[in-house]
Amino acid sequence: MKSMTIVVRDDAYDKILTPLAFAYLAAAEGTQVDILFVNWAVRALTEEGARALRVEGIHADQDAWVRERVAAAGLPNDINALLKALKGTSKVNFYACSLAASIFKVDERSLIPEASGIVGAAWFLNEKAAKADHCQYF
Repeated sequence: MKSMTIVVRDDAYDKILTPLAFAYLAAAEGTQVDILFVNWAVRALTEEGARALRVEGIHADQDAWVRERVAAAGLPNDINALLKALKGTSKVNFYACSLAASIFKVDERSLIPEASGIVGAAWFLNEKAAKADHCQYF
């Protein structure tokens, strides 16, 4: 597989971890990965938003345990660190959805340096997803 796109909509720590792990594995095999962060997930592309991510729902009381297990598996257990590691592969791009950015008050100045910018969903679908070998939605 040469290219993959991922659309991420949720910002719970354990729910955002899965698409980022998939991106990490694909990038390690040489696959170009483009990720669009929509809805609540757009906040993960800010320092503050990434720091605020927690395990939610019925497993909320196991946040620390999950982070320990992620580290034991060899991945950075901090989302900011994981985003930096992914960008460091030079195979992964992060995009903030413009509508989500507007709704959740994320602007270019608040984006982490690893983000490739704020783009329209239609642009991402036409320029990235439609041309990718594989698409995933989380």
